[in-house]
Amino acid sequence: MSLRPFRDIKRRKTKVINVGKVKIGGDNPISVQSMTNTLTTDVKATINQINDIAEEGADIVRVSCPDENSSKALKEIIKHVSIPVVADIHFHYKRAIEAAENGASCLRINPGNIGDETKIHEVLKAAKNNNCSIRIGVNAGSLEKDILEEFKEPCPEALVKSALRNIKILEDKDFFNFKISVKSSDVFLSIAAYRQLSKVIDYPLHLGITEAGSFVSGSIKSSIGLGSLLMDGIGDTIRISLSDNPTQEVKIGNEILKSLNLRNRGVKIISCPSCARQAFQVIDTVKILEEKLAHIKTPITLSIIGCVVNGPGEAAMTDIGITGGGKGNNMLYLSGVQNEKVLTDDIINKVVSEVEKKASELEN
Repeated sequence: MSLRPFRDIKRRKTKVINVGKVKIGGDNPISVQSMTNTLTTDVKATINQINDIAEEGADIVRVSCPDENSSKALKEIIKHVSIPVVADIHFHYKRAIEAAENGASCLRINPGNIGDETKIHEVLKAAKNNNCSIRIGVNAGSLEKDILEEFKEPCPEALVKSALRNIKILEDKDFFNFKISVKSSDVFLSIAAYRQLSKVIDYPLHLGITEAGSFVSGSIKSSIGLGSLLMDGIGDTIRISLSDNPTQEVKIGNEILKSLNLRNRGVKIISCPSCARQAFQVIDTVKILEEKLAHIKTPITLSIIGCVVNGPGEAAMTDIGITGGGKGNNMLYLSGVQNEKVLTDDIINKVVSEVEKKASELEN
């Protein structure tokens, strides 16, 4: 059982590109990305962090390659990770070539700051020879000088002009295996830029609010910005930029997609904020269940409601539900139907057991 969305989101049709084994665009699932913050030359630490990011549910990871040792370290790193690696490159074209040759599935570059056409051609040649896609990364904080002079300040039109200029550079070299982003730390600027760009191109779009901030403020900004665009059907892959552990970026990204019914992964918990009517400690229970059910990847809906006001109604629309009852006798619902009474002290173990049983049934 799952909640049926009030309105299905009609996604904008885009071209399909490959980032390693992950397809971006078209009708493919919207992918979630993050970026390592370890030194890339610390191969062991980077591998461990990428694997943590993948375990949290990321489809793709980005790794910074600021120097030759970093780009060459990719060769060993890629041997020990399960998700495609995007090499983050700025300014030096040789780093992009090295990254492509050492196994990167995608290069994040701004063609305009790579250098003259000969250098760009060399990068695109390396990308083609190594089946490597490209992300054109336009950012309000690093627009070309002449564009800034024309528009006086970063604005949607400036970001779109930069994007179209960089797209033409690739198209003129017959390179079409790319996606593009037009990021800003300003929510309204980002939304407007993506909306304008989506009207004039059909390449896949990478969504993000750059430098969004700390966990709480950054998650809110990203939810507003990316949520608005995703509800318009805009966006093929997303990254939440937080000053926090990269796994938190993945968690928020997946929660945004789950909230919009665009992608389902793991347990989706519907819970009340709690009040004086609660028959058990809802907040503590939900926190514990989130941790104990983090390993479940199968889409399952779970309602945890502290009393009978909204509990039965919510439980009727979820796979598994607990509704608070009097004298510690809480009701367990399975597939929307009352199943048995559960003592308050037994709620955690009972719910975990039922969720794991449900996941096993669905997987088989």
